[in-house]
Amino acid sequence: MPKQIVDQLQRVINLKQRPNRIISLVPSQTELLCYLGLKDSIVGITKYCVHPSDLKKSVSVVGGTKQIHLDRIVSLNPDIILCNKEENTKEIVQVLEGICTVHISAIFTIEDSLELISQYGKIFNKAAEALLLIRNIQKDANEFDNFIKNEPILKVAYFIWKNPWMVAGNNTFIDYLLQINKFENEYANKDRYPEIQLSKKSVSKDVDLVLLSSEPYPFKEIHKEELRAYYPKAKIILVDGEMFSWYGSRLVKAFEYFKKLHLDLQDIQIY
Repeated sequence: MPKQIVDQLQRVINLKQRPNRIISLVPSQTELLCYLGLKDSIVGITKYCVHPSDLKKSVSVVGGTKQIHLDRIVSLNPDIILCNKEENTKEIVQVLEGICTVHISAIFTIEDSLELISQYGKIFNKAAEALLLIRNIQKDANEFDNFIKNEPILKVAYFIWKNPWMVAGNNTFIDYLLQINKFENEYANKDRYPEIQLSKKSVSKDVDLVLLSSEPYPFKEIHKEELRAYYPKAKIILVDGEMFSWYGSRLVKAFEYFKKLHLDLQDIQIY
């Protein structure tokens, strides 16, 4: 039965039938598709789509999120291509629209993520599975809100890259997740993912905690020492970047991770 979907950029998508051949250009959305039981419908993914780990054995890799192999995508004869406003460029989307239907997500909050799950449920006839996932995420989010409500607010810097140093600023899903963790983003006055110049004069002495993400830059223990020169009073720890930036079904795991993170912070006497 034909259906009309409005994606998260308010683009109207008309579907004559359920799309059976899916290309996903966003790692967290690939994971979500598999969670909803759509693994066998995926024909193309990016090289960054690492969950589930065995997917690349049976599915074609069509490039990255910013650079694609167009000829490979065309040869896969997709019914729909799933993109994201942040991950994929406008130019890529415009080219892909000449091949087949393109759905674009735009995720800044958990509510946005739940909306995307609902949309995928409608598009791929997985409404019951989507609803169950939404309810589980909402339950976990409410439980975490009760867990965190009496914790103090900590001023935090969240690093995503080195050479140049880059952090998460405002208008990002990372910033939103920092907020629900009661982490006040030191760089919330900067937009998106700004480069910053580190010096002892430019860095605030009020920062309580520095978080070094495991992705996109793979921060290690050695990098903690580099930053200690600029944040001598702050605790500096490594965190799982997927938990702070992946949406969709990853949120099922994220809130337990956040709970453990706060318990660990208590152990190192950050509070």
